[in-house]
Amino acid sequence: MGDDGNMDKMKGKAKEATGKMSGDDRMASEGRTDQAKGKAKEAMSKAKDKAAGMKDSLKDRDNS
Repeated sequence: MGDDGNMDKMKGKAKEATGKMSGDDRMASEGRTDQAKGKAKEAMSKAKDKAAGMKDSLKDRDNS
């Protein structure tokens, strides 16, 4: 599967840590935003996988 949000979460953590260490509040905030975006992508990916699984199980039921 493609990007399920892990890259955004990792990038966000690094950006937040760098922002905190350098005192750059904007960068730290951007890092938290990137992490939230990654979590949202991850949730969407899980929802899509679950929906596909439900669709497959219904398809299998119809063919029985």
